[in-house]
Amino acid sequence: MVTDPHLFFADISLDLTKGEYAAGVKKLEAAREQFPDSYTFHLLLGRALKGTHRFREALSCLKTCCRIAPHNQVAWQELIDSHFLLLQPPSDELTVELEKLSVALSGFHPPKTIETCEPTPLNEQKQPFSDEELIPVPTESLATLFTEQGALKKAIKVYTDLMQLNPSRAEYYKEAISSLLEKL
Repeated sequence: MVTDPHLFFADISLDLTKGEYAAGVKKLEAAREQFPDSYTFHLLLGRALKGTHRFREALSCLKTCCRIAPHNQVAWQELIDSHFLLLQPPSDELTVELEKLSVALSGFHPPKTIETCEPTPLNEQKQPFSDEELIPVPTESLATLFTEQGALKKAIKVYTDLMQLNPSRAEYYKEAISSLLEKL
């Protein structure tokens, strides 16, 4: 005889959380006559039965939940999940297959590739874009980088754009452009 249903259901929920489905089924079946129209009772019993792989009985309990509370989506989702388990119950074969695959993958070593030719010399490499192409974000760092790479026309273009964007540093940019023009 259950005196406090809330404590009883909390105890069953704790059993199910721990994975003690058989203990939950035993307690719930002993109190079945006290809760014939209880949504919570049938939901917990359905979950416990599903945990013990008694899928047909779990389906029956979850169908009862759906009749008691037809608008409750939890019971409907549990019913759908249980239905699919009934169609294709979990198998240890799947676990074995996954273990075999895991072992096979752990021993896999991709083949090492070997370079078959020398890298392209710097003077033959293509430049990223032409000297006339618009540079969307000119910066001093970009101009310095172009100078170090030997792309002097690009560096001059960046400094020219910077003179318009930052007139207060125009003298510095003019000197940099003059220096670059001497190297051309």
